Amino acid sequence: MTATRRAILAGGTGLGVAALGAVGLSRFLGTSARDADAQAVLFDPDQPVLGNPQGDVTVAEFFDYQCPFCKRGHDDLMAEIAADGNVRLIMKDWPILGATSVLAAQMVLGADRYADAQAALMATPGRLTEDDLRRTLGAAGFDPQALLAAYGRDRARWDGLIGRNAQHAAGLGLQGTPAFIVGRTTHAGALDRAALRGAIATARRAA
Repeated sequence: MTATRRAILAGGTGLGVAALGAVGLSRFLGTSARDADAQAVLFDPDQPVLGNPQGDVTVAEFFDYQCPFCKRGHDDLMAEIAADGNVRLIMKDWPILGATSVLAAQMVLGADRYADAQAALMATPGRLTEDDLRRTLGAAGFDPQALLAAYGRDRARWDGLIGRNAQHAAGLGLQGTPAFIVGRTTHAGALDRAALRGAIATARRAA
């Protein structure tokens, strides 16, 4: 087992909704270092950014490509981000549901069209096999072997990102996917579109 895989597993296991509800991000971060720690969670320089990179609110989702609740809510998430137009979205890969989840994260991070590769896998149902990944990404216009080769060429960067995501999830006390940070508030479990819109509005008022 690699050090990265141990770090991923240390971040949490299983699928479900934690009992945290909506809580302040700073509650789980050391008071004296909370600004620096929040910067690390929300503004990791290696993290791909969706939505509006200059948005006035950041939404972060800890997700897994095999999490059915993540997939069920993904269309609403993307629709609300597009409709708002001023939200910076980051999808924090937290592959806790097995080796296929890790492989999916690697393939998508290796894509030059990250958003398209991610959308293709998020549109799949439930659990996946390696063949499912290859077939789905191939149908979306990607060469799966090329994706893995690209990931491998920048492995230190991407392995580091996935490992840090796991550390962030552990530091926040997350128990499963999905989990969101909207502004500086953590929401454990799924958010429907109305709840997400409300959370974004609350974050704007608090800014």
